[in-house]
Order: sequence, then structure tokens, then C-alpha cells
Amino acid sequence: MLNELKVLSDHGRQYISDLRNRPVSEKFRGRPVISGDITGDEIKEVSAMCPAGAIDARCGAIDMGKCLFCNECALMLSHRISFTNDYRIAANIREDLIVRPGQTGQIRLRDSAVRREIRHLFSKALKLREVSAAGDNSCEMELTAAGNVNFDMGRFGIEFVASPRHADGIVITGPVSENMAEALTMTYDAIPDPKIIILAGTDAISGGLFAGSRALNRKFISEHTVDLYVPGNPAHPLAFINGVLDLVGI
Repeated sequence: MLNELKVLSDHGRQYISDLRNRPVSEKFRGRPVISGDITGDEIKEVSAMCPAGAIDARCGAIDMGKCLFCNECALMLSHRISFTNDYRIAANIREDLIVRPGQTGQIRLRDSAVRREIRHLFSKALKLREVSAAGDNSCEMELTAAGNVNFDMGRFGIEFVASPRHADGIVITGPVSENMAEALTMTYDAIPDPKIIILAGTDAISGGLFAGSRALNRKFISEHTVDLYVPGNPAHPLAFINGVLDLVGI
């Protein structure tokens, strides 16, 4: 017993008490910032280099729903593009994930776009079923971490459940392959109404590097209303948790 107590003491406090304002490493790449005086030639150069096509070749805007957060653009144009360590980057409007030159404001959910029943029914407890639709297991691991002893999103009544019949919503990771399209639809249909849809990670939001592949079937995404987009490659636990808290109004 004494040895176990010593191990716990050596580890220190792991529990994060304030998930809203917890500082993270300066090396973490979150919300991008693009200089307002970036030139047309620079935009063409950096957009052509982006492996995911996340940079608009006309205006230089970065789409966080496509961005891999690889930092290559910032390395190429360090005087024009940088990534802050701001992890509160979830949005409920797809267009709000697009960061334009000169934009410095934080990304926040639009309260007016949140469906009324979400905050009425799920502010005290929210059970989610996660579906890895051909994911690479990175986002899946981060979502698992969201419920560990460090982040403990269960303190807010937010938990992942094994059965869609016990869930209030679905969290999708991965680009949604043809092989997972039917399973995804079946899982969603098994969740009782009303229900929410959350896309976690670049692959789920846009297809990521696999966008346009014949191996994908993203019909489900285009046919349903998405309640929350959580960008990242993978999405950070704090980005996911804060996004869900904003969505349900906690």
C-alpha cells in the first residue's frame, strides 16, 4: 500500500480541474493566424504546397476542416502564417472553420444555430456512440482520452456508450469508407430521436487526404445535418470536450 501511495505521489496531480482554460504546450498547433498583408504570389505558392488543399488559392484562407495541421505552410511562410495553441476551435457552422487573412478572433459556436432540443434535453447528461468509419485510430484514441482520469468529461454527464440504443447522438471519426457507409447508417438509425451528429477530426469533416477517393461514400454526411465539427488531425480531447460543452450549453 505504501509503495502504491508513493507512485501516486510521484505522478502528482493528474486531474485537470478547469477544462475551459487549461493551458497546453506552445508547440500544440491549434487555430491558425494568417497575416492580412500576405501577397498574391505567396498565396499561390503556399496553396500549391498544401497536401490537403486546405488553403484557398484565391484569398489565402485556411479551412480547418481540411487542414492536417502539419505546419508546412507556417514553415514556408513563417512571417505570414502561424498556428496558435488555441484548442477551442470547434464550430457548429461548417463555414466558421475557415480562417481568413487578418482574422484574429477566436472560434466559437453560434448559439442561434444550436437546435433548441439539444440544450433542453442534453445539458445534464449526454451519451454518445462513436463510429470509426475507416479511421486511423488517432482520433479514436484522443476520444478515449477525453474520458480518462486527466480530462474526465464524465463529470459533466458526457460519456461514450456501447450501444446506439442507449445513445443520444453519434460521433463519427474517419473519412467514411464505402465498407462502413451502411454500418454508419444502421448505427444512426438505431439511436432514438432526437439525436445529434458530431464529426471529430479532419477525415470525418472533409475526407482529409482521402477526399475524392472512390473508396469513400460520404452520402451520410451530405444528407444529414451536422451539429458539431471538431477539427484536428487528430482532434485534441480539450477541443472535443469544449465543443460538446458549448453545444449542450454547460
